[in-house]
Amino acid sequence: MLKLRRATVVRADGPEAGEQSLEVDLAGEFRPAVADVGLLGLSRAGDEVVVNVQARDLGLGSGGFDVVHVNLTRGLGGQGRPGAHVMKLNYTSLQHAVSPVEGQRPALPLGSPVAVGALHGQLAPLAWAMAQRAPDLRLGYVQTVGGALPGGLSRVVRQLRERGLLAGHVTAGAAFGGEQEALSTVGALAHGLSQLGWDAAVCAPGPGIVGSASFLGHGGMAALDSAHAALALGCPTLVVARASGADARARHRGISHHTQTVLELLLGPVSVALPEAVGGWSQSPAWLELEPPARFEPPVRQEPHVWRRADADLDGFAASGLPAVTMGRSLEQDPLFFATALAAGRVLADMIEAA
Repeated sequence: MLKLRRATVVRADGPEAGEQSLEVDLAGEFRPAVADVGLLGLSRAGDEVVVNVQARDLGLGSGGFDVVHVNLTRGLGGQGRPGAHVMKLNYTSLQHAVSPVEGQRPALPLGSPVAVGALHGQLAPLAWAMAQRAPDLRLGYVQTVGGALPGGLSRVVRQLRERGLLAGHVTAGAAFGGEQEALSTVGALAHGLSQLGWDAAVCAPGPGIVGSASFLGHGGMAALDSAHAALALGCPTLVVARASGADARARHRGISHHTQTVLELLLGPVSVALPEAVGGWSQSPAWLELEPPARFEPPVRQEPHVWRRADADLDGFAASGLPAVTMGRSLEQDPLFFATALAAGRVLADMIEAA
Protein backbone atom coordinates (compact mmCIF):
# COMPACT_ATOMS: atom_id res chain seq x y z
CA MET A 1 0.00 0.00 0.00
CA LEU A 2 1.00 3.62 -0.46
CA LYS A 3 2.32 5.18 2.73
CA LEU A 4 0.05 8.25 2.78
CA ARG A 5 -0.55 10.66 5.64
CA ARG A 6 -2.63 13.81 6.15
CA ALA A 7 -0.70 17.01 6.82
CA THR A 8 -1.17 20.77 6.86
CA VAL A 9 0.95 23.18 4.85
CA VAL A 10 2.70 25.68 7.15
CA ARG A 11 4.99 27.26 4.54
CA ALA A 12 4.75 27.36 0.74
CA ASP A 13 7.58 28.63 -1.47
CA GLY A 14 8.53 28.10 -5.04
CA PRO A 15 7.65 29.02 -8.60
CA GLU A 16 4.29 29.23 -10.33
CA ALA A 17 5.28 26.12 -12.28
CA GLY A 18 7.47 23.09 -11.71
CA GLU A 19 8.49 22.12 -8.20
CA GLN A 20 6.99 23.88 -5.18
CA SER A 21 8.85 23.57 -1.89
CA LEU A 22 6.66 23.22 1.19
CA GLU A 23 6.90 22.65 4.91
CA VAL A 24 4.10 20.57 6.35
CA ASP A 25 2.87 19.78 9.83
CA LEU A 26 2.40 16.02 10.10
CA ALA A 27 1.00 15.10 13.52
CA GLY A 28 3.10 17.81 15.17
CA GLU A 29 6.29 17.09 13.21
CA PHE A 30 7.41 19.75 10.73
CA ARG A 31 8.75 18.11 7.56
CA PRO A 32 9.92 19.32 4.13
CA ALA A 33 7.73 18.38 1.19
CA VAL A 34 7.50 19.04 -2.53
CA ALA A 35 4.50 19.41 -4.80
CA ASP A 36 4.34 19.21 -8.59
CA VAL A 37 2.48 22.37 -9.60
CA GLY A 38 1.74 21.00 -13.07
CA LEU A 39 -0.22 18.11 -11.59
CA LEU A 40 -1.61 19.56 -8.37
CA GLY A 41 -1.74 23.32 -8.76
CA LEU A 42 -0.30 25.75 -6.22
CA SER A 43 -0.46 25.03 -2.50
CA ARG A 44 -0.79 27.72 0.17
CA ALA A 45 -0.16 27.87 3.92
CA GLY A 46 -3.11 26.34 5.74
CA ASP A 47 -4.02 23.89 2.99
CA GLU A 48 -4.81 20.33 4.00
CA VAL A 49 -2.82 17.86 1.93
CA VAL A 50 -2.12 14.16 1.68
CA VAL A 51 1.60 13.37 1.45
CA ASN A 52 3.48 10.23 0.49
CA VAL A 53 6.03 9.75 3.27
CA GLN A 54 7.69 6.51 2.10
CA ALA A 55 11.03 7.82 0.77
CA ARG A 56 11.70 10.16 3.69
CA ASP A 57 10.83 7.50 6.23
CA LEU A 58 13.25 5.08 4.51
CA GLY A 59 16.03 7.68 4.63
CA LEU A 60 16.76 7.43 0.91
CA GLY A 61 19.42 9.74 -0.50
CA SER A 62 16.97 11.33 -2.92
CA GLY A 63 14.04 11.11 -0.52
CA GLY A 64 14.75 13.77 2.07
CA PHE A 65 11.23 15.13 1.69
CA ASP A 66 7.62 14.03 1.49
CA VAL A 67 5.73 14.24 -1.82
CA VAL A 68 2.26 15.79 -1.98
CA HIS A 69 -0.22 13.29 -3.41
CA VAL A 70 -3.27 15.57 -3.41
CA ASN A 71 -4.26 18.99 -2.07
CA LEU A 72 -7.62 18.48 -0.37
CA THR A 73 -8.26 22.20 0.08
CA ARG A 74 -7.84 23.54 -3.44
CA GLY A 75 -6.79 20.63 -5.65
CA LEU A 76 -10.11 18.93 -6.35
CA GLY A 77 -11.35 21.23 -9.11
CA GLY A 78 -8.82 20.49 -11.84
CA GLN A 79 -10.14 20.13 -15.40
CA GLY A 80 -7.12 18.57 -17.13
CA ARG A 81 -5.49 19.94 -20.29
CA PRO A 82 -7.93 20.98 -23.02
CA GLY A 83 -7.61 18.81 -26.11
CA ALA A 84 -5.25 16.29 -24.49
CA HIS A 85 -6.33 12.72 -25.14
CA VAL A 86 -3.48 10.27 -24.40
CA MET A 87 -2.75 9.15 -20.86
CA LYS A 88 0.50 9.19 -18.91
CA LEU A 89 0.86 7.36 -15.60
CA ASN A 90 -2.18 5.51 -16.87
CA TYR A 91 -4.12 3.26 -14.50
CA THR A 92 -2.61 5.01 -11.48
CA SER A 93 -4.29 7.63 -9.32
CA LEU A 94 -2.06 10.24 -11.02
CA GLN A 95 -3.08 9.42 -14.59
CA HIS A 96 -3.49 12.54 -16.71
CA ALA A 97 -3.96 13.31 -20.38
CA VAL A 98 -1.26 14.80 -22.60
CA SER A 99 -0.84 15.72 -26.26
CA PRO A 100 2.07 13.57 -27.49
CA VAL A 101 4.61 14.89 -29.97
CA GLU A 102 4.68 11.71 -32.06
CA GLY A 103 3.25 12.43 -35.50
CA GLN A 104 4.35 11.70 -39.01
CA ARG A 105 7.14 9.24 -39.66
CA PRO A 106 10.54 10.99 -39.89
CA ALA A 107 12.91 10.49 -42.79
CA LEU A 108 15.59 8.05 -41.67
CA PRO A 109 18.43 7.96 -40.89
CA LEU A 110 18.35 11.15 -38.85
CA GLY A 111 22.14 11.41 -38.64
CA SER A 112 22.29 13.88 -35.73
CA PRO A 113 24.29 12.69 -32.72
CA VAL A 114 22.75 11.66 -29.41
CA ALA A 115 24.48 11.61 -26.04
CA VAL A 116 23.19 9.10 -23.50
CA GLY A 117 23.76 10.00 -19.86
CA ALA A 118 23.62 7.86 -16.73
CA LEU A 119 22.82 10.52 -14.12
CA HIS A 120 21.00 13.86 -14.15
CA GLY A 121 24.12 15.49 -12.69
CA GLN A 122 25.91 14.98 -16.02
CA LEU A 123 23.48 17.26 -17.85
CA ALA A 124 24.86 20.65 -16.80
CA PRO A 125 28.58 19.97 -17.42
CA LEU A 126 27.83 18.29 -20.75
CA ALA A 127 25.62 21.14 -22.01
CA TRP A 128 28.06 23.79 -20.77
CA ALA A 129 31.09 22.11 -22.37
CA MET A 130 29.30 21.66 -25.70
CA ALA A 131 28.36 25.34 -25.72
CA GLN A 132 31.95 26.40 -25.01
CA ARG A 133 33.06 24.37 -28.00
CA ALA A 134 30.19 25.31 -30.36
CA PRO A 135 27.96 28.09 -28.93
CA ASP A 136 25.59 28.26 -31.90
CA LEU A 137 24.54 24.61 -31.83
CA ARG A 138 21.17 23.60 -30.36
CA LEU A 139 21.05 20.80 -27.78
CA GLY A 140 17.75 19.28 -26.67
CA TYR A 141 17.10 17.19 -23.57
CA VAL A 142 14.99 14.03 -23.53
CA GLN A 143 14.18 13.03 -19.96
CA THR A 144 13.81 9.29 -19.53
CA VAL A 145 12.93 6.89 -16.75
CA GLY A 146 15.64 5.83 -14.31
CA GLY A 147 15.37 8.77 -11.93
CA ALA A 148 12.64 11.27 -11.01
CA LEU A 149 9.71 11.11 -13.41
CA PRO A 150 8.29 14.67 -13.02
CA GLY A 151 10.03 17.05 -15.43
CA GLY A 152 9.18 20.04 -13.27
CA LEU A 153 11.43 18.85 -10.43
CA SER A 154 14.66 19.68 -12.29
CA ARG A 155 16.08 23.03 -11.27
CA VAL A 156 19.07 22.23 -13.49
CA VAL A 157 16.86 22.17 -16.58
CA ARG A 158 15.33 25.52 -15.66
CA GLN A 159 18.78 27.10 -15.32
CA LEU A 160 20.06 25.60 -18.56
CA ARG A 161 16.97 26.78 -20.44
CA GLU A 162 17.27 30.29 -18.98
CA ARG A 163 20.91 30.48 -20.08
CA GLY A 164 20.22 29.13 -23.55
CA LEU A 165 22.26 25.97 -23.00
CA LEU A 166 19.29 23.73 -23.77
CA ALA A 167 16.97 24.25 -26.73
CA GLY A 168 14.10 22.20 -25.33
CA HIS A 169 12.93 19.59 -22.81
CA VAL A 170 10.78 16.60 -23.78
CA THR A 171 9.70 14.03 -21.20
CA ALA A 172 9.48 10.52 -22.65
CA GLY A 173 7.60 7.40 -21.68
CA ALA A 174 6.61 7.37 -18.01
CA ALA A 175 8.45 10.67 -17.41
CA PHE A 176 6.10 13.65 -17.62
CA GLY A 177 5.84 17.40 -17.13
CA GLY A 178 8.39 18.63 -19.67
CA GLU A 179 7.76 21.36 -22.19
CA GLN A 180 6.49 18.63 -24.52
CA GLU A 181 5.42 15.03 -23.96
CA ALA A 182 6.46 11.93 -25.88
CA LEU A 183 5.16 8.41 -25.44
CA SER A 184 8.58 6.88 -26.14
CA THR A 185 12.24 7.85 -26.14
CA VAL A 186 12.53 7.05 -29.83
CA GLY A 187 9.53 9.31 -30.51
CA ALA A 188 11.03 12.13 -28.46
CA LEU A 189 14.36 11.90 -30.30
CA ALA A 190 12.73 11.78 -33.72
CA HIS A 191 10.59 14.82 -32.92
CA GLY A 192 13.40 16.90 -31.44
CA LEU A 193 15.94 16.15 -34.16
CA SER A 194 13.59 16.31 -37.15
CA GLN A 195 10.92 18.83 -36.11
CA LEU A 196 12.39 21.11 -33.43
CA GLY A 197 15.69 21.80 -35.14
CA TRP A 198 17.95 20.32 -32.48
CA ASP A 199 21.51 19.75 -33.68
CA ALA A 200 21.93 17.04 -31.06
CA ALA A 201 20.06 15.51 -28.15
CA VAL A 202 20.99 14.22 -24.74
CA CYS A 203 18.94 11.44 -23.14
CA ALA A 204 19.25 11.11 -19.38
CA PRO A 205 17.07 10.39 -16.34
CA GLY A 206 15.65 13.04 -14.08
CA PRO A 207 17.15 13.85 -10.67
CA GLY A 208 17.97 10.90 -8.45
CA ILE A 209 18.45 7.32 -9.58
CA VAL A 210 16.98 3.97 -8.66
CA GLY A 211 19.44 1.34 -7.42
CA SER A 212 19.49 -2.08 -5.79
CA ALA A 213 23.25 -2.88 -5.77
CA SER A 214 22.63 -5.55 -8.40
CA PHE A 215 23.90 -6.18 -11.92
CA LEU A 216 20.70 -5.17 -13.75
CA GLY A 217 18.45 -3.66 -11.09
CA HIS A 218 19.21 0.05 -11.38
CA GLY A 219 18.08 3.18 -13.19
CA GLY A 220 21.26 3.24 -15.22
CA MET A 221 19.78 0.52 -17.42
CA ALA A 222 17.57 3.19 -19.03
CA ALA A 223 20.70 4.22 -20.93
CA LEU A 224 20.65 0.88 -22.74
CA ASP A 225 17.18 1.59 -24.13
CA SER A 226 18.09 5.18 -25.00
CA ALA A 227 21.24 4.13 -26.85
CA HIS A 228 19.35 1.49 -28.81
CA ALA A 229 16.68 4.06 -29.72
CA ALA A 230 19.35 6.45 -31.00
CA LEU A 231 21.12 3.74 -32.98
CA ALA A 232 17.81 2.61 -34.52
CA LEU A 233 17.20 6.16 -35.80
CA GLY A 234 20.62 6.26 -37.44
CA CYS A 235 22.11 8.66 -34.89
CA PRO A 236 25.81 8.54 -33.98
CA THR A 237 25.60 7.64 -30.31
CA LEU A 238 27.81 8.79 -27.44
CA VAL A 239 27.61 7.12 -24.03
CA VAL A 240 28.47 9.52 -21.21
CA ALA A 241 30.34 7.30 -18.77
CA ARG A 242 29.48 7.50 -15.09
CA ALA A 243 32.84 7.69 -13.33
CA SER A 244 34.01 8.59 -9.85
CA GLY A 245 37.18 8.83 -7.85
CA ALA A 246 35.41 9.46 -4.55
CA ASP A 247 32.36 7.19 -4.33
CA ALA A 248 32.56 5.03 -1.22
CA ARG A 249 31.15 2.07 -3.17
CA ALA A 250 33.80 0.15 -5.09
CA ARG A 251 31.33 -0.72 -7.87
CA HIS A 252 31.07 2.98 -8.80
CA ARG A 253 34.77 3.94 -8.63
CA GLY A 254 36.56 4.40 -11.92
CA ILE A 255 33.99 3.65 -14.61
CA SER A 256 30.82 2.66 -12.76
CA HIS A 257 29.35 -0.81 -13.18
CA HIS A 258 26.22 1.01 -14.42
CA THR A 259 28.10 2.18 -17.53
CA GLN A 260 30.09 -1.00 -17.91
CA THR A 261 26.91 -3.11 -17.94
CA VAL A 262 25.27 -0.91 -20.59
CA LEU A 263 28.35 -1.09 -22.80
CA GLU A 264 28.52 -4.84 -22.41
CA LEU A 265 24.87 -5.38 -23.39
CA LEU A 266 24.63 -2.93 -26.29
CA LEU A 267 23.82 -4.55 -29.63
CA GLY A 268 25.82 -2.00 -31.63
CA PRO A 269 28.98 0.06 -31.24
CA VAL A 270 28.91 3.52 -29.68
CA SER A 271 31.43 6.20 -28.79
CA VAL A 272 32.44 6.73 -25.17
CA ALA A 273 34.13 9.91 -23.96
CA LEU A 274 36.92 9.96 -21.39
CA PRO A 275 38.73 13.04 -20.08
CA GLU A 276 42.33 13.89 -20.73
CA ALA A 277 44.43 14.23 -17.57
CA VAL A 278 44.63 17.99 -16.92
CA GLY A 279 46.68 19.98 -14.44
CA GLY A 280 46.47 19.33 -10.73
CA TRP A 281 43.03 17.75 -11.06
CA SER A 282 44.51 14.57 -12.50
CA GLN A 283 46.80 13.56 -9.66
CA SER A 284 44.26 11.18 -8.14
CA PRO A 285 45.10 7.50 -8.74
CA ALA A 286 41.49 7.01 -9.83
CA TRP A 287 42.16 9.19 -12.86
CA LEU A 288 44.94 6.92 -13.98
CA GLU A 289 42.63 3.92 -13.66
CA LEU A 290 40.06 5.46 -16.00
CA GLU A 291 40.80 3.26 -18.98
CA PRO A 292 38.46 1.37 -21.31
CA PRO A 293 37.40 -1.84 -19.55
CA ALA A 294 38.68 -5.00 -21.19
CA ARG A 295 36.19 -7.54 -19.86
CA PHE A 296 33.43 -7.07 -22.43
CA GLU A 297 32.23 -10.18 -24.25
CA PRO A 298 29.14 -8.92 -26.07
CA PRO A 299 26.73 -11.70 -27.02
CA VAL A 300 25.80 -10.15 -30.39
CA ARG A 301 27.84 -7.05 -31.22
CA GLN A 302 30.95 -7.65 -33.30
CA GLU A 303 32.40 -4.16 -33.72
CA PRO A 304 34.15 -2.58 -30.71
CA HIS A 305 33.10 0.63 -29.04
CA VAL A 306 35.12 3.76 -29.87
CA TRP A 307 36.85 5.42 -26.91
CA ARG A 308 37.48 9.15 -27.40
CA ARG A 309 39.41 11.44 -25.07
CA ALA A 310 38.87 15.19 -24.79
CA ASP A 311 39.89 18.08 -22.56
CA ALA A 312 37.78 18.86 -19.50
CA ASP A 313 37.75 22.50 -18.34
CA LEU A 314 37.01 21.90 -14.67
CA ASP A 315 38.03 25.39 -13.59
CA GLY A 316 35.82 26.99 -16.23
CA PHE A 317 32.82 24.92 -15.22
CA ALA A 318 33.45 25.62 -11.53
CA ALA A 319 33.25 29.35 -12.34
CA SER A 320 30.11 29.00 -14.49
CA GLY A 321 27.63 29.19 -11.61
CA LEU A 322 25.89 26.02 -12.79
CA PRO A 323 25.12 23.21 -10.33
CA ALA A 324 28.19 21.11 -9.59
CA VAL A 325 27.05 18.46 -7.12
CA THR A 326 26.57 14.74 -7.66
CA MET A 327 25.31 12.29 -5.05
CA GLY A 328 26.06 14.92 -2.41
CA ARG A 329 29.67 15.43 -3.59
CA SER A 330 31.00 18.70 -4.98
CA LEU A 331 33.26 19.17 -8.00
CA GLU A 332 36.23 19.57 -5.67
CA GLN A 333 35.38 16.29 -3.93
CA ASP A 334 34.80 14.26 -7.10
CA PRO A 335 36.39 16.00 -10.10
CA LEU A 336 36.47 12.77 -12.10
CA PHE A 337 32.69 12.64 -12.36
CA PHE A 338 32.47 16.14 -13.80
CA ALA A 339 35.54 15.76 -16.00
CA THR A 340 33.95 12.79 -17.75
CA ALA A 341 30.74 14.72 -18.48
CA LEU A 342 32.71 17.79 -19.61
CA ALA A 343 34.76 15.65 -21.98
CA ALA A 344 31.54 14.21 -23.38
CA GLY A 345 30.24 17.70 -24.13
CA ARG A 346 33.31 18.49 -26.20
CA VAL A 347 33.16 15.16 -28.01
CA LEU A 348 29.46 15.70 -28.75
CA ALA A 349 30.19 19.08 -30.34
CA ASP A 350 32.83 17.46 -32.54
CA MET A 351 30.36 14.74 -33.53
CA ILE A 352 27.80 17.36 -34.57
CA GLU A 353 30.29 19.10 -36.83
CA ALA A 354 31.32 15.77 -38.33
CA ALA A 355 27.74 14.59 -38.95
